[in-house]
Amino acid sequence: MEQQAREIKQLITKDMTIGDVVAKYPSVIEPLQSAGVHCVGCHVSYHETLEQGFKGHGMSDEEVDMVIAKLNTAVEESKLEQGKEFIVTSKASEKLREVLKENSKEGSGLRIEIVPGGCSGFQYGLELDDQTTDMDFIVEDKGVKIIIAKENMQFLKGAKLDYVDSLQGGGFKISNPNVKSGSGCGCGQSFEQ
Repeated sequence: MEQQAREIKQLITKDMTIGDVVAKYPSVIEPLQSAGVHCVGCHVSYHETLEQGFKGHGMSDEEVDMVIAKLNTAVEESKLEQGKEFIVTSKASEKLREVLKENSKEGSGLRIEIVPGGCSGFQYGLELDDQTTDMDFIVEDKGVKIIIAKENMQFLKGAKLDYVDSLQGGGFKISNPNVKSGSGCGCGQSFEQ
C-alpha cells in the first residue's frame, strides 16, 4: 500500500507543465479549477510548470504541495472509476450524505430517473427514496446509495454523479457518456438519447 502511494505521488510533479498534465490526465481539471487555477486552457499553461503556475496564483510551497497531492488523488480516483457501471464522486457522496441527514433520511438513497421533458426530449429526475425493488439497479459507493431503474441503466452505464458549486448555485450534475454528442441544449439539464 505504501509503495502504491509513492507511485501515485510520482505521476504528477510540480516541474511538469500545466498543459502536459491536463492533456495526459484530464481528471485534474476540476481540482485545478477548485484550487483557483482557471488557466488550464490558456496559452501560458503550455509553457509554465505547475509550480510556476501555482506560485503565479500566489500559492505558498505548502499550498503547491497540497494541490499536487490533490491532483494525484484525482488521477488515481479516475483510474479506479474506469469500467464502473455508475460513478459517484467524493464531492457528490459528501453532499448526498449531508442532504440525507438534513432530511432525516440517512438510510435512504438517491433515485436517478430518466424522464421525458426538457427542451431536448429527456431530463434527469433526482429524488430521495427509501424504497427499492428487484427492478432497481443499486450502486453503493463512498457511503451512499444510488438507485436506478434497471430499464434506465443502459442509458446511464458509465455515467458520473458529481456535485458542482457555481455562481448560479450548487447542484448535482450527471456527466453521461451515452448522450449523443451535441444533443443537449444550452440549459445543460436536457438531452437526447
